[in-house]
Amino acid sequence: MIAELLIQCGLVVWLVGAIACLCLSRHPARARQAGCATALAGALFELAGSAGVLILGGIPPFTLPFGNPLFSLTVRVDPLGAYFVLILGLLSSAVALYSFGYLRPMEGRRDLGAFGFFFNLVLLGLALVFTAGNAFLFLVAWEVMALSAFCLVSFEHEKKEARHAGVLFFIMSHAGTGLLLIAFLVLASFSGSLEFSSFHMLASTMPPVRQGVVFVLFLLGFGVKAGIIPIHIWLPEAHPVAPSNVSALMSGIVIKSGIYGMARVFFDFYGPPPLWMGTTVLALGLVSALLGVLYALMEHDLKRLLAWHSIENIGIILIGFGAALMFRAMGQMNLAALALIAGLYHAFN
Repeated sequence: MIAELLIQCGLVVWLVGAIACLCLSRHPARARQAGCATALAGALFELAGSAGVLILGGIPPFTLPFGNPLFSLTVRVDPLGAYFVLILGLLSSAVALYSFGYLRPMEGRRDLGAFGFFFNLVLLGLALVFTAGNAFLFLVAWEVMALSAFCLVSFEHEKKEARHAGVLFFIMSHAGTGLLLIAFLVLASFSGSLEFSSFHMLASTMPPVRQGVVFVLFLLGFGVKAGIIPIHIWLPEAHPVAPSNVSALMSGIVIKSGIYGMARVFFDFYGPPPLWMGTTVLALGLVSALLGVLYALMEHDLKRLLAWHSIENIGIILIGFGAALMFRAMGQMNLAALALIAGLYHAFN
């Protein structure tokens, strides 16, 4: 299928681009050009492939040529994953184009080979997060994305503020990953498999207490990456110190990986949930949206202001998700669909 081939090509281009940038570290101009060109080419492949999936429907799962039978690397591109890959493709295309000029003054002053390596690697990790077909590949891709983002945030590491923000992001990101790992292991103990297909509607069949614990673990684990209040503290710190093109990636798509995770879990792993789950998500969304915009109004540093507005917009998305969960709990499936569409539309916005 053409869409499958395009998505595979995008993944390969980003991987090759990352390796090429390391090899060109001693040639700053070439490293900059190679890093930006491969990021752009991979983004265009992913953009075309995800659009094909959304137009023509999902593609059959395929396995990457690594791993083993127990821990397979299954890629599954369904409409939800393709939608977020589409956002990734659009944003990374714009960032790659901008980076051609933005990085030029850094030639000879910074290791642009390393930057290109982590730039391509974070895009690869994000694409695999959105298309992972099992918990093992998801967590591996999640870690690749997190570590690459940490290195990009800390790129100007001679500055104390950059080191502090990077370490804060690193610690909070891995705390969130630990919560996700526990939640996936609980689901796997019930299903006997790590495949997402075996998790479909599984959480709703578990005992109420475990069902609630898994929900909270996923909400907090993904909420750290999304930057919801009160576990948002890394985001206003990382924005001001990261290069501008990295800040665009962080706000535009890295924090949306948390939104994707919530959408996958809440609307795929769960059937109609208890009402308190939707109420909780809605309340967190309202608090994040309200406090995000209030802190933004008091902020004078432009990049910190944008960070607070990112938190505000994450809150707006969660309002849609929370309303959708509440409508599902009340059996109002049409209204739930409209609320979910609103949340996903604002993620694109």
